[in-house]
Amino acid sequence: MDQLTRIILEAGRSAVELSLFVLLPIMVVMLSLMRLLEARGVLDWVVARLAPLLRPLGLTGLGVFAALQINLVSFAAPVATLTMMEGRGASDRHLAATLAMVMAMAQANVTFPMASMGLAFGPALVLSVLGGLAAAAVTYHGFGRGLSAAEAPLDETLHHRVADDAKGVLDVINRAGAEAFKISVGAIPMLVLALVAVMALRASGGIDALTALLAPLLRAFELDPALILLTLTKYIAGGTAMMGVMDEMLKAGTTTVATLNASAGFLIHPFDVAGVAVLISAGRRVAAVWRPAALGAMVGIAVRAVGHALL
Repeated sequence: MDQLTRIILEAGRSAVELSLFVLLPIMVVMLSLMRLLEARGVLDWVVARLAPLLRPLGLTGLGVFAALQINLVSFAAPVATLTMMEGRGASDRHLAATLAMVMAMAQANVTFPMASMGLAFGPALVLSVLGGLAAAAVTYHGFGRGLSAAEAPLDETLHHRVADDAKGVLDVINRAGAEAFKISVGAIPMLVLALVAVMALRASGGIDALTALLAPLLRAFELDPALILLTLTKYIAGGTAMMGVMDEMLKAGTTTVATLNASAGFLIHPFDVAGVAVLISAGRRVAAVWRPAALGAMVGIAVRAVGHALL
C-alpha cells in the first residue's frame, strides 16, 4: 500500500508540473496568437487563398480552417468546425476527408510542449501538413469515393470575435487564456491516471517482461525499447498522456531526444481511443464516416512516420 501511495503522489506531482509549468504557458501564448490572428482576419485571408488550391484534395474552406486549428490550437479545436461543416451541408465525402486529415495531423497541445523537450518543431509541422493532405486525398478519392458527394448550398463564413480596438484585443487574449487554462487543467486527470498505470507496470516488472519478449523484434529493426511503453500509452490513453510518459523517460534517461523525433510521426496525432471518441462526437454524419476516415488517417500517419524516420 505504501508503494502504491508513493506512485500516486509521484505521478500526481509530475502531471501537475507538466500541465501547469509546461503545457499552460505554451498554450496561453499560442492560443492568444491564434485568436488574435483570427480576430484580425488573417486566418480568413489564409483560408480564402488556400481553399481553391486544396479543393482537389477533398478539402473545403472550413476543412482548411480545421487543419490550422489542430496544428495551432489543440486536437479538440476542430470538433466545432466539423460540427459546423455538418450543419452547413458539407457532403459526407468532404466530411470524411476532413476527419481523416485531422486524425492524421500533429496536435498543437502536444507538439508545442514537446518542442521544449527537444522535438524538431519545423520538420514536425511540415510533415504534419503533408500527412494530413495525404490522408484527405486518399480518403476523398479512394476510401470515401462511395460516400455521397451531394452538398447543400454551403456557407463557409467563419464567425468569430473581432479585435478592432484595445478592449477587443484584451477580450480576445483573456478568452484565449481561459481556454488555455481549461485545456491544461483538463489534461491533469488523464495524465495522472496514465502515469500511475505506467509507474505501476514498471514497478511490477510488467514493462521489463514485455520488453524482453519483444527485444529480438526490436533489435531486428534497430528500435528503441522505450517505444513499447510510449506506444501503449499513446494508443490507449492519448497523446497528452504519452507526452507525460515521454517527459518522465527523458528525465530518467531511459529514452533519448533522437527517439522522440524519430517516433513523432506515429506518436503525435489524435488517432487513438480518446482522440477518435472526441472527434466523432462532432455530429451524427461525422461519426458515420469514421471508417473510411480512419483508413485514410492510417495512410497519412504512415507518410509522417516514414518522414520522421528518414529525418
